[in-house]
Amino acid sequence: MNTEKVSYKEAGVDIDAGNEFVEAIKAEVKSTFDANVIGGIGSFAGAYALPSGYREPVLLSATDGVGTKLKLAIESGKLDTVGIDLVAMCVNDLICNFGTPMFFLDYYATGKLVPAEAKAVVSGIAEGCRRSECALIGGETAEMPGMYSEKDFDLAGFAVGIAERSEMDRMSRVKAGQALLALPSSGIHSNGFSLVRKLLLEKLQMNLEEDFEGRPLIDVLLEPTRIYVPEFKAHRDKIVALAHITGGGIVENLPRVLPEGIHAVVERSRIRTLPIFDFMSRYVDEEEMYRTFNMGVGMIWVVEAADAQALVSGTDAYVIGELTAGERGVTLV
Repeated sequence: MNTEKVSYKEAGVDIDAGNEFVEAIKAEVKSTFDANVIGGIGSFAGAYALPSGYREPVLLSATDGVGTKLKLAIESGKLDTVGIDLVAMCVNDLICNFGTPMFFLDYYATGKLVPAEAKAVVSGIAEGCRRSECALIGGETAEMPGMYSEKDFDLAGFAVGIAERSEMDRMSRVKAGQALLALPSSGIHSNGFSLVRKLLLEKLQMNLEEDFEGRPLIDVLLEPTRIYVPEFKAHRDKIVALAHITGGGIVENLPRVLPEGIHAVVERSRIRTLPIFDFMSRYVDEEEMYRTFNMGVGMIWVVEAADAQALVSGTDAYVIGELTAGERGVTLV
């Protein structure tokens, strides 16, 4: 029997690289802190004081990943934006329940920890937290040789927010005659990338560095998911309900805020589709496109018809339809 001693590093886990990574991200993480963060980096758990001013505070939580968009980031070596996507996918869900994001945690698992690459990812997460005005109070980095190849890694995000209990039930406020406002997406966001990769890279064999509408294709594909928290905070008093348009598109996400007896009519001609969706539509059935992608609409607000024009004038939102009496669901006309 071979009695030669084996180290953890020889097994594929580099503790020194982990420590280097933690030191490298401290400034980015601290830049997201607000007055409610208790303690600093390095404790066993993150601590956050509940904000005051709530009569019946309710904590909300959301978790998500980035999906196979991450594969494109890894293949291209462009790692500084997927962290924004990670935060966006969580906090955009929180606000749909009228929750204000408070703090965020991340989980980063990789086959081999490369501090510079991990720092780029966490820098993106910190940027997403700054955009959504929430604190990055904790995370976990796992180096798992044998579980992942050396280049591969995966991300998971966890957001916690706070809401007034009386404001959480949005569905009971949704009525026929209200207007539907679309908030533009910044791009594909973080859904449908298995289809994107199948079509663009396998079927059409496109080069990620080739020009698409004046930009490298990879930059178009990795455009980070828009975070809608600032717009929600600025106009929440005029928003009846919100739907985050993710996987399943408008037809599957908008009904999640509709009560029985209310039908959404969306005018397809009003939707400001993005060039990347127009291009893919040449090769994918229209129905499949609308069931997979946001098609240029990242979020939909339900608002009173009387408030629609003021919101359109004060934001980049635009009217795409209305609510009517009928079977719960969505019709694209």
